[in-house]
Amino acid sequence: MPEKLDSEIKRFEKYPFFKTVRLEKNSGHGIARRAGLEKCARPLVALMDSDDICVPDRFEKQLKCFADDPDLSIVGSDISEFIGTPDNVIGIRDLPAEDRSIKGYMKYRCPFNQMTVMFSLKDVTDAGGYQDWYCDEDYYLWIRMYQKGFKFKNIKESLVMVRVTEDTYERRGGRKYYESEKGIQKYMLDNKIISLPVYAYNVLIRYILQVMMPNRLRAFVFHNFARKKIIKRTIRMFHAKKV
Repeated sequence: MPEKLDSEIKRFEKYPFFKTVRLEKNSGHGIARRAGLEKCARPLVALMDSDDICVPDRFEKQLKCFADDPDLSIVGSDISEFIGTPDNVIGIRDLPAEDRSIKGYMKYRCPFNQMTVMFSLKDVTDAGGYQDWYCDEDYYLWIRMYQKGFKFKNIKESLVMVRVTEDTYERRGGRKYYESEKGIQKYMLDNKIISLPVYAYNVLIRYILQVMMPNRLRAFVFHNFARKKIIKRTIRMFHAKKV
């Protein structure tokens, strides 16, 4: 763990409501999130990464969604990705908002930005919780929750500002990454979530993007086709809320 992050965690550990779960070794995101959830005692759990920035009313808006619709199991949102400072937004990942659209989108791509989600601990546990699956532990969990019939929602705002680097998109590739994604598609095919033609299409696209495509070209494709163009109004709204 980076020294700066560890020092910040220790600064908060003096508060009784702040619990730290330390693992002896790095066993992957899925195992780490599972260990954290096992220590949670509240019915709703919100996730975020250490270098992300939430808008001030993120949790308020998500809690309102659960209050308005008790049948919801997950509430996520869009994200704005930035380099350096939050005003240098380079892309926005927006996702379908309503349950039916989210479940349709799921058959092709991961339907949530994991660092934005708030979910029912009981429903996540009922679906088997987080499990180890290289770079796709979240996608695998959402699929199993879909199989259980749980209800999903995304808020159509960027409630989390996500820090990325110049090579973030370039690193979303390689044989290991592709095999993980292919395994997710195979799971959906075997469980009749997607058809054979959809499976073939999804695997082919991923093979081209993650294995055959050079890093710089992959970064160009992600930035120009997998993300919305920068919306200055959204950035101004974020800073207005922050003030």
